[in-house]
Amino acid sequence: MFLAAGAVYPGMPAQFAYPAAFGDLLEAALAMAAILAGMPRSLVWTFNVVGTVDLLAAIALATIYGAPDFMGPAYWIPAFWVPALLVTHYLTFLLLTRNQESPAPAAG
Repeated sequence: MFLAAGAVYPGMPAQFAYPAAFGDLLEAALAMAAILAGMPRSLVWTFNVVGTVDLLAAIALATIYGAPDFMGPAYWIPAFWVPALLVTHYLTFLLLTRNQESPAPAAG
């Protein structure tokens, strides 16, 4: 999104836009791999760690390079989606670290 003409104002810092775009692409590929593989814990962990690091890196790079001044129509990504995704990653970490007790055997 941050590389699309018209989605952001001219002058968007490449030091933010390219890592954000390629991080999102990597994250989408990991999500699809995890879904298509039947959601094995190892792939979900990988997806969740990489996704969290990607979001935190994007926040840091946007701040360092002044990207908010160029967000333009894409302002809704950091305003809405980034906080929502951070909460989603946090909840996924909670589920991944929860002790999985095996269900009781069926009576019968």
